[in-house]
Amino acid sequence: MTIKRDLVIGGEDVPALDGRTTEDLNPYTGEVHAIVAAAGPADVTRAVDAAQRAFPAWSATSPAARRRIFLKAADILEARTAEAVAVMAEEVGGVAGWAMFNVGLAAGILRDAAAAIGQPLGEVLSTETEGQLSLALREPVGVVAAFAPWNAPLILGTRSLAVPLAVGNTVVLKPSEDAPIACGLFIADVLREAGLPAGVLNVVTNAPADAAEVARALISDKRVRVVNFTGSTRVGRIIGTTAAEHIKPAVLELGGKNALLVLDDADIDYAVDAAAFAAFHNAGQICMSADRLLVHRAVVEEFTEKLAAKVASLPHGDPADPGTVIGPLITAGAARRVSELVAEAVAAGASLRAGGGEADGSRYRATVLADVTPEMRIFTEEIFGPAVTVTTVDDDEQAIAIANNTDYGLTAGVITEDTRRGLAVARRLRTGIAHVNNQTVDDEPQVPFGGVKSSGYGRFGGRWGVEAFTDTRWVTVAGQHNGFPF
Repeated sequence: MTIKRDLVIGGEDVPALDGRTTEDLNPYTGEVHAIVAAAGPADVTRAVDAAQRAFPAWSATSPAARRRIFLKAADILEARTAEAVAVMAEEVGGVAGWAMFNVGLAAGILRDAAAAIGQPLGEVLSTETEGQLSLALREPVGVVAAFAPWNAPLILGTRSLAVPLAVGNTVVLKPSEDAPIACGLFIADVLREAGLPAGVLNVVTNAPADAAEVARALISDKRVRVVNFTGSTRVGRIIGTTAAEHIKPAVLELGGKNALLVLDDADIDYAVDAAAFAAFHNAGQICMSADRLLVHRAVVEEFTEKLAAKVASLPHGDPADPGTVIGPLITAGAARRVSELVAEAVAAGASLRAGGGEADGSRYRATVLADVTPEMRIFTEEIFGPAVTVTTVDDDEQAIAIANNTDYGLTAGVITEDTRRGLAVARRLRTGIAHVNNQTVDDEPQVPFGGVKSSGYGRFGGRWGVEAFTDTRWVTVAGQHNGFPF
């Protein structure tokens, strides 16, 4: 049955002002999964109106009351796990394990946001003025514009709004056109059920053709004070530039060309398992996915042979089947792009160790490539699909140099049995995140999540997220009447 959904504005489900709708497709079957309202700029204004109206009361709501809402929302989300798994399978082709991880981490983000409500939001400063109390206070900014992507919809949709709401802001969320329900409307339903007041969270869905116009209308509204965006570097540049035009800070979590370094003392079987997970979880459609495996020459052949065998055995198919490990890509076009990257590399001399071939609609076989050179597109471009490259390195220095030779800087992993050596390598990697004796895909609610270089700027999570979505103000209280020179 096709789902039909409206916008969420002021706590109500309302159609777009002009009555337009857009289709939301199932990536595995190609059938229409849902029909959602297609907002235009006037609808964005309505949503910001509602958020602005709700801000004074929400920012003044007691910490205990806000905390109860977030804790209840986390419980509700977990209770609706089966529904969330079905939604992710239908809307983004997410397999059951990935969907359940989304639910668990999203619930954790809500609980961590509840904890953040109780954190100190200021400090007492020293002062040269006798008797004066000098304070640095962190206060909510007002209306926050949030943009959430399709690939980890429950995690990234929740992350885009949890801390902004927790510290007293209101939010207008524009979810991805490829996942308007999973990364927007479903989350709004959970929070409304938990008691979030009307207008505190508003969700504006749109047709793909209107994305740029809707985004610009949202960012350019004078009442929007901070922007956050998770998605591709290409779109992130546009979002960041638009925010800068209007003198607004932005938190940008963008793409990655992430490397997993396998040193010569690594446990090879463990390294193979780690690499397979990092490269092929959610069909490689994670900003943290390992695109590049940099493997020491002494172990590269054993590693590659075992990895190819493991990858060839991974079950592909229907994301609704609990046994499926690798589901479809988000669109047929995305699958074709991965196929083209692989074909170009093979034609230029790369060796195909597993997978390859043509795309089958939105599906593509898990692929391992060796003998990849810097001249190949797949060496430098983010793959964002079920393919990974193996590059032979002679020592740690060469591995570090290759890992850093990219415009991106999101995450990295170092597999070694010597943690001191691994930490020394990790400290020299120019990434926002690095994991020693672990792979590249990891996330926790309380950590400073984000990248450097073309992987973005700003941080979600923990006190860093609180800082991103509050303003610092200097406030003084005079202890006595001051004397003035005139």
